Amino acid sequence: MEWRNMDKQTKSGYSDYEESEVADIIEVNHAGIGGIKTEKMKPIAARQPCPSACVKIWVVVVSNTLLILWVCSLQLATLDDNKMMAAKSAFYSPYSFPSQRVYKNNGYLIIFIGGGLNQKRNAVPDMVVVARYLNVTLIVPKLVYDPYWNDSSKFEDIFDVNHFITSLKDEVRILKELPPEQKRKVDSGSLYSMVPISFASLDYYYHKVLPRILRHEIVLFNLTNGRLANNGLPEELQRMRCRVNYKALRFTQPIDETGRKIATILRENETFVVLHLRYEKDMIAFTSCTEGLTKEEAADVKQLRYSREGWNHKPISSKRQRERGSCPLTPEETALVIQALGIDRNTTIYIAGGEIYHKEKRMAAMAAAYPNLVTKESMLKPEELKPFLKHADQMAALDYIVALESDIYVPTYRGNMAKAVEGHRRYLGFKTTISLNTSILVSLIDHYRNETLSWDEFSLLVKKSHEDRTGKPARRNEIPENPGQEDYFYSNPQECLAASALPSIH
Repeated sequence: MEWRNMDKQTKSGYSDYEESEVADIIEVNHAGIGGIKTEKMKPIAARQPCPSACVKIWVVVVSNTLLILWVCSLQLATLDDNKMMAAKSAFYSPYSFPSQRVYKNNGYLIIFIGGGLNQKRNAVPDMVVVARYLNVTLIVPKLVYDPYWNDSSKFEDIFDVNHFITSLKDEVRILKELPPEQKRKVDSGSLYSMVPISFASLDYYYHKVLPRILRHEIVLFNLTNGRLANNGLPEELQRMRCRVNYKALRFTQPIDETGRKIATILRENETFVVLHLRYEKDMIAFTSCTEGLTKEEAADVKQLRYSREGWNHKPISSKRQRERGSCPLTPEETALVIQALGIDRNTTIYIAGGEIYHKEKRMAAMAAAYPNLVTKESMLKPEELKPFLKHADQMAALDYIVALESDIYVPTYRGNMAKAVEGHRRYLGFKTTISLNTSILVSLIDHYRNETLSWDEFSLLVKKSHEDRTGKPARRNEIPENPGQEDYFYSNPQECLAASALPSIH
């Protein structure tokens, strides 16, 4: 049976299961049961007037209490020491997370992962910790083909699948395929599928997802990007996200060796900068940013935007997009910013990303300012790059490796790769990542071009506005009531970094 054609029994409808369905079979801790029942018994004993009756009742109380504690001890046998976190709001619930694996399978979880390389990469750790928390067997992720990315790569084409499985064997059970009996069940058309809510808490997975797994045995998640909360979760869970992302998710040997070869060649020139210049035609079309384009070019990218299913087909003001920092900087704007930041003219700059729209014309200013511009296409022989050419995710993986190794990483758009690389570089020791404040920069650029700012004034203001945007230790911005707008966990995995390096919370 094709993975992409599995029957979907429901999309949501989470209210059709009650929390009590899992009371007797949970493999995760649900604290406080014994304490609550004991407290309810105390007033009953206090109301008895007869001493002998009181003795009898207290015997019952003590017996019941011991029985409750014994039941709780059985439930806690699989959990080790529990670490509870205080709730910050209705969104942030207290959880416990077992530190040592005692495995009993509650079912099987199949996950479909879509998007680009870094959307896929960041979804995997989230689903691994969900599987770990619910004590379910995870099937190796299925990568969904998307015409936008034009990449039919499977998980094992990008990541070392054997290392992924074995490196996590003591924490979660991962299989390449369903066992024969469960596979026959799926092939017969019996598969329950659902989409978890965005930025979900563990409480959601415990009460809404686990009952479905226990009832159906096998559950498919059709969508997995951004399905686990950034904040309010146990530190051990957050650290597990990092272990999966930065240790277990290792690129395949061909990708890793090729990426490191590029980095090694660049390192021969000592310092090198990776500039992630997001100025591909589809990026311009997606953001509807037409700064610097001719009327014909603007019409060309507009046509592309309207031709893509699922994209915004409503009129979008390019001017407003640019002013609020929602546009990638143009190559000409980027050249000014890089110079204003004081990066030496002789520095080797590696251009990450796809084909620049009208490259020869739009890169002229950058090439004049920085003659040592290189790309993976210019550094490798055609036969070395050939295995990856028709696979966008694998090409992006090469850029990812080089970006990690660079002295400075500068993305011109706050996309998924920019956030992922920034977080990984923090994890590697707070390596310099310049996160450009595009809304401020475009205003400064306009003032400089209008000659209301001199070059020295422009350069000073660019530097001052980015003093605290270089990947230094910082704490994530938390917005419990609107988690989609808060800092992404993988851009700053602070729970995995040295506590002494982080600023204190006042």
